[in-house]
Amino acid sequence: MASKQPPKFSGFTYNVSGWKYSRATRYALFLLLGILVYFSLAPDLLPKRYDIKENTLSAKEITAPRQIKDTKATLKAQEQAAENVPLKYQIIPIRAENLVTSLLDRIDRLNQDDTISQSDKTSIYREEIPQRANDFILSFVASSRSSGTYSDNLLNEMQSKIKEQIYSIPEETFIKIPRLTSQDIIEMKPVARDIVSRLMNDQITDADAARAKVAEQVSISSLSQRTAREVVQELARLAITANKFYDEDATKEAKVQARENTPPVYIEQGEVLVKKGEPITPELYQLLDENGLLRNNVDYWPQLGLLILAALFSIGLLMFIRQSGASGSSGFKYNNSQLVMLVLVFLITIISLRLAAFLQSDTRPFMGFLAPVAIGAMLVMLLLDITLAYFCSVLFAVLASVILNVQQNTIFDFNYGFFTLVVSYVALFATHRAGQRTTLLKGGIMVCLFGSLTVFMTNLLGSGAWQQIHTLYAIGFAFAGGLLTVVLVIGLMPFFESTFGILSALKLVELSNPNHPLLRKLLTETPGTYHHSVMVGNLSEAAAEAIGADGLLCRVGSYYHDIGKTKRPFYFIENQNNMENPHDSIDPKLSKSIIIAHARDGVEMLKEYKLPKPIRDIAEQHHGTTFLHYFYHKALRLAEEKGIEPDFTEDDFRYPGPKAQSKESAVIGIADSVEAAVRSLRSPTVNQVETMVEKIIKSRLDDHQFDECDLTLKELDIIARTLKETVMGIFHSRIEYPEEAKKPKKEEGAVE
Repeated sequence: MASKQPPKFSGFTYNVSGWKYSRATRYALFLLLGILVYFSLAPDLLPKRYDIKENTLSAKEITAPRQIKDTKATLKAQEQAAENVPLKYQIIPIRAENLVTSLLDRIDRLNQDDTISQSDKTSIYREEIPQRANDFILSFVASSRSSGTYSDNLLNEMQSKIKEQIYSIPEETFIKIPRLTSQDIIEMKPVARDIVSRLMNDQITDADAARAKVAEQVSISSLSQRTAREVVQELARLAITANKFYDEDATKEAKVQARENTPPVYIEQGEVLVKKGEPITPELYQLLDENGLLRNNVDYWPQLGLLILAALFSIGLLMFIRQSGASGSSGFKYNNSQLVMLVLVFLITIISLRLAAFLQSDTRPFMGFLAPVAIGAMLVMLLLDITLAYFCSVLFAVLASVILNVQQNTIFDFNYGFFTLVVSYVALFATHRAGQRTTLLKGGIMVCLFGSLTVFMTNLLGSGAWQQIHTLYAIGFAFAGGLLTVVLVIGLMPFFESTFGILSALKLVELSNPNHPLLRKLLTETPGTYHHSVMVGNLSEAAAEAIGADGLLCRVGSYYHDIGKTKRPFYFIENQNNMENPHDSIDPKLSKSIIIAHARDGVEMLKEYKLPKPIRDIAEQHHGTTFLHYFYHKALRLAEEKGIEPDFTEDDFRYPGPKAQSKESAVIGIADSVEAAVRSLRSPTVNQVETMVEKIIKSRLDDHQFDECDLTLKELDIIARTLKETVMGIFHSRIEYPEEAKKPKKEEGAVE
């Protein structure tokens, strides 16, 4: 809103004062913006360097100006990670049940040979059964080694482990085996296979523990003969071996992976590298030298350069705003409250850039694309002006190219600057006509897509080849940054709206939705008032835009300005369809109280539904302290008829106010009266409309209703002219044009 000299109307003077319009405060805010830019860029453009020598004591504490890789600590962390890797084991399915089957088959064949004596059979079993068990393992190892299924080290570990845990069958078992018949062996086979298979399904590192379970399994089996049970038990114990073995190769590989996956240890920005008075060892000196922290002479030229850059930021923004507001009497477009919002937007943008820069490193430069760089442009557009938002986008691009730059040999990083400019402009293009907050979400998706495309393009052009991993990371973070942008904008808008008492276009459009509970209530309970409010909205919007006021606020404020009438709808003439006017039968003082109460009732209802203060102010101020002529004169007439002295004054028949505090409230008050007056005419003519509009404005002006708002006489003339034109457009079919009234009827139709 342009600052202007106190406008003078007849009989009164309006005085604009306070910090919102103070020129000193305005320039202080731009100075503050320059200081903010200076200190936000200083860590990047003014890296600290120290004039120290090896094997001396440090004269000051030295902190890391950025994230620095600590090689020594990284190696230590890698070794610690390797030590913490647990030993790796591998399960080898041996299928020991096949060994039991082969042993029982051999026993069956040998027992059926009557040419061999019982004692010889015992001797054969004593030697052959352990050998067959050993050959089974050797055969398994040989086949696995030839097929390459397992590594040699693992198979060697397997052989060694099985050999350590070998089982010896008792001597008496060998004596009992020759007594088994073929029928016994047939019954024993499924039992033995089932027991061995079931126990070998577990992970076994200690075979003896598994073998201890065999007796229990045999006892619950279907075998009833004692000899068969004892033989099955011993053969099962022989067949059962360990099946989980230490894998040395896998353990070594896991340790290698642990070392590789251990993130580098960094000395974080601001962390102490050298304490004051600490000796500068060769290792410390090398660390400082490698990270460019040593210098011999202090150079103040970079400070001067940064100071000039900050001044260019502040002065450039000042000149742009002044130029864009040149139509105002002071040549300035915004008040200081809005400039405070602008400084806050810059602060929020810088903080978001700094947070993203904190996540960056030389190995992770793509983290910078996570910054919600378009947040500043979107907030400036939604809170202030889209033209200013385009200019600020360029400034934000410069900030991003410095703050997100991880290259020590350049001042600006084109990738981040160009990326910021593209996504900011895309955000403005996609959301500059946002009527709902969901439109911001759609705009955020556009930012995600174009941001990702920009990152992909710059990566291809910058490297000459597609570095797949980094590019994919960059694209992903750019997409996430777009979503983060719209989330932050949607989240911050209520803060600015409530803190600075402003209504954004988004909020106003949401409030104009006919499905709002109050507007639904107005439509269903007081359709006449609803229609009146819509008409007032049309009139006030046109008049407000003609004088540079907020037309959308006028339209939405008009929708709610008479919401208080819903408490007593039938006491207002627009809602009295085919019914007697209740004011005809009640005291005019009571009528007055009912009529003026609708402004207060409306404010209370708007507070209850938490509508913003500018809307409540319109409902409270649109009548100002105007005079209820009709009821005052009716009260005088009744007092005269009763022959009593009036116990009231004109002030008792005035609205309590306050008077209009803003142009918008004043315009709605005029439009409210004009609409009601025109509606009362049966066949209004152009002359009648013009006379009525001028009379209403002059009456309010003479009644000092515009004393507390900054309407000028010129603007009142513009409002009058605009209202006449708008009324003629709205009531076109009802207004009689005198010059056409004399024409023949057919010609009149032709003109229409």
